[in-house]
Amino acid sequence: MITMLLAAALCSAAPKDTTVRLDAVTVTGLQRRDYLMRTSQSAVQVSSEFLNQNFAGSLMQTLESLPGVKAMAIGSGQSKPVIRGMGFNRLVVSEDGIKHEGQQWGDDHGLEIDQFAVDRAEVIKGPAALLYGSDAIGGVLNLYTNHVPAEPLKGSVQVFGRTNNEQIGLSAKVGGRSGGFFYRANVTLIDYADFRVPTDSIQYYSYWIKLKDRRLRNTAGLEHDGSVMLGYQGYNFHTDVRISDSYLKSGFFANAHGLEVRLSDIDYDRSRRDVDLPYQWVNHLKVLSHTTWRNDVLSAELNLAYQNNVREELSEPVSHGYMPKPDGTLERRFNKNTYTAAFLLRYELGRHSLQGGVNGELQHNRRDGWGFIIPDFETGSVGGFVLDRFTLRENLILNAGLRFDYAHTHIHSYQDWFATPVGGTAVYQQRSADLRRNFTSFTWSAGINYSLGQWVMKANVGKAFRVPIPKELGTDGINYHIFRYERGNAQLDPEESYQLDISVNWANGTWEIGVEPYLNYFPNYIFLTPTAQYVEGLQLYNYTQARVLRFGMEAQVTCRLSDRWHLHAQGEYLYARQKSGEKKGYALPFSMPWSADAGVKYYFDKRAEGFIGFNARIVGRQDEIVPPEKPTDGYWTLNLSGAKKFQLNGSITLNVALHADNLLNRRYYNHTSYYRLIDVPEPGRNIALKVGMEF
Repeated sequence: MITMLLAAALCSAAPKDTTVRLDAVTVTGLQRRDYLMRTSQSAVQVSSEFLNQNFAGSLMQTLESLPGVKAMAIGSGQSKPVIRGMGFNRLVVSEDGIKHEGQQWGDDHGLEIDQFAVDRAEVIKGPAALLYGSDAIGGVLNLYTNHVPAEPLKGSVQVFGRTNNEQIGLSAKVGGRSGGFFYRANVTLIDYADFRVPTDSIQYYSYWIKLKDRRLRNTAGLEHDGSVMLGYQGYNFHTDVRISDSYLKSGFFANAHGLEVRLSDIDYDRSRRDVDLPYQWVNHLKVLSHTTWRNDVLSAELNLAYQNNVREELSEPVSHGYMPKPDGTLERRFNKNTYTAAFLLRYELGRHSLQGGVNGELQHNRRDGWGFIIPDFETGSVGGFVLDRFTLRENLILNAGLRFDYAHTHIHSYQDWFATPVGGTAVYQQRSADLRRNFTSFTWSAGINYSLGQWVMKANVGKAFRVPIPKELGTDGINYHIFRYERGNAQLDPEESYQLDISVNWANGTWEIGVEPYLNYFPNYIFLTPTAQYVEGLQLYNYTQARVLRFGMEAQVTCRLSDRWHLHAQGEYLYARQKSGEKKGYALPFSMPWSADAGVKYYFDKRAEGFIGFNARIVGRQDEIVPPEKPTDGYWTLNLSGAKKFQLNGSITLNVALHADNLLNRRYYNHTSYYRLIDVPEPGRNIALKVGMEF
């Protein structure tokens, strides 16, 4: 709040007779109001220009500048989305209307989506289960890669890199249109080295590990992405088919994969760019079809998709407990196939805008390897919804909807491949029992949008749900890379959430102010809770359920001192408490602390085609912990960003974007990062540069 008051004080000195043209202010204001009135939920639209100008290395690090959105760093080159402190299977990532189904339950791999194929994005904060079904209990990240080219030939080439992990990359995109037919193709190649941290050594369970050149050994990796789209767009009909493939390979920090790495013959310090054991590779193949038809009052949309996600973890074979030394290096393999279908119908009836839809999904997952953590499973789900958006007046809109879902989960039994002595008898212990569960859920949502002059006010109340995933029901094994032993709970009930969201926005030609408080109550929140027990040398975490109360707020203010000088500040706070269970009264594990950002931008011209800016990020100390979790000190970092567009000959445009994190190379710990458990600080100074040419 201090940073916001400082920005307000400086802005109050700004001349009120700004030189912004009236027509530009009017258009901008109407566009902003129309978008805010489109939904009663808290939502942010992200344009392709924003993605280009704010490139920070990964898609989620680029979006992290939005209030309420965080990037959970995954090693050296990837990150996962977090909205209002929720991620993994509490957050839906949708690509062109299809729910992205990788293995998002895994903490140690990214989205498996080519960020350079994304044209625009939308972030919905808060429960959105009414439209998206299970897993949208925390929010939605909508990604769109299906922009239709308007010219016979359009394309771009971009080169980019980051200094901290010496990342280098190339991305090329081309598309065109002839009559109603169009095409698009994209390819991205990325390679990166071990990343650096501002420390010479770390401590792993009282064992000190020296770091060569301050690098986390064996965290290098690579990424290869490609996609092609063919389609047709007529007056009231559109159809397209897109095929994409994303391959990622990355090493696991060698010293974190058990202390036996000290006995390994691998020279991890030989090269900072090679990927040795242990490592993982993930390949995600997606084939999706999008078809729409519309007239003046009716529109229909059909989305179909097939996704195949294969992930392998490979490690040096080492005996653990009663497990003998296995043959080969394949520790774990997961092969997940997903089939998705969704049909949506919209009908304009006077002042009513009606929507209805049904969607279904089938998943089939098979495991392999000598290590166990998740059993084989199949899941199936089907759901339907209706939604009415009623316009009482141009500035007053009501909406309400209902949804029903059914889901079935079948988890297969699994026994160890080696015998364990129990009571003098050698037995093959069962890690997972055969389990069949059926889940049903009835959800609803209601909201109101109201605008008055320069004010836009919204409120939304509703119920959301989430089906427990197979990992939560049947996991039983070591998660080396997260430094813990995880055990599931076959008796978990579907997670439910009741939430109230409020949004208040005010803007004129100089100011933009927004405040978004929310209240969230879970009768049966599912989470991993730490225990004081250790299994096979690692701390045991159990899946459990408890009543949980969460509330928080995001606030932001922007001040246009002039056409060229802009000030901005934003902050967010989240409170979470367990209201039942063994640890009643405590926070949730890995709860994010409060944070604030304040900065200044200077635009090179009135068209905002180039800028340079500095911002300070402040994160508070986190004392709200769950024993035996430890507190994390607060910190602040200084960051820089800049971008510039140059018009070359003809239709050729050169775009340059620069982003520098942690300019002062400060040492700090992120409370939500699992690396904190082994005393690994966040990466040091990191400068990302992207140079692109559009033609």
